[in-house]
Amino acid sequence: MNLLQELKKDIRYIEGLNACINCGTCTAICPAAVFNDYDPRNIVDTVQCASESDIRDLLTSDTIWYCGECLSCKTRCPRGNTPGYIVQALRALSIESGLFVESEQGQKQLAIKRTVGDHILKHGYCVYIDEVNTEMYPEQGPVWDWLQENREQVLERLGTSYQKLQSGTLRLTSEESLNDLKRIFDETGATQRFEKIEAYSEHVANKLGLEFSGGKDAYFGYQYNGNEDA
Repeated sequence: MNLLQELKKDIRYIEGLNACINCGTCTAICPAAVFNDYDPRNIVDTVQCASESDIRDLLTSDTIWYCGECLSCKTRCPRGNTPGYIVQALRALSIESGLFVESEQGQKQLAIKRTVGDHILKHGYCVYIDEVNTEMYPEQGPVWDWLQENREQVLERLGTSYQKLQSGTLRLTSEESLNDLKRIFDETGATQRFEKIEAYSEHVANKLGLEFSGGKDAYFGYQYNGNEDA
């Protein structure tokens, strides 16, 4: 696969890169740059130089996974570049090529897929109360355990539409809507991308000798807990 050629086909690359002048405004405004060794200016400059080997280095690095996709960079660039779009294109290509598994942050895409991604298809929500427990999110504390156990009564008193086919907060997503979501994922290539995340991740799990069976298996735990021992 010619990585540079594939990258240039992505509409986010086409719309995101005009002509970087290396001013550093994007890095100055970037929230992620405050907390990580992350410099969107360097990413755009690297892509603009159009070196196949440098593109590959980006695709196998942690760097492209630090962006929060807030697009603050889009609002400030004096030349109309959008580094966030370029990062999105790089992430997509990293998954498409399987190179995402060569970086620690890239490997965590499986954990994101099996939480946010699967929750969207199962519930119609990125985050849904039934899926949030203190085993995975201990910072919620013991009060959350009580809320989970009594959520039907509590959410009824709060006036939500939990588990009801009606408008309102936490409403039950209809089967028709869930099927529509699935078709959107199929048509946009998201379903295929999810399959690639699973397939490439399984190779890594096998090398590590970790169970890979779907859901919250040993490899998921290894990635979710920051590559600590499962």
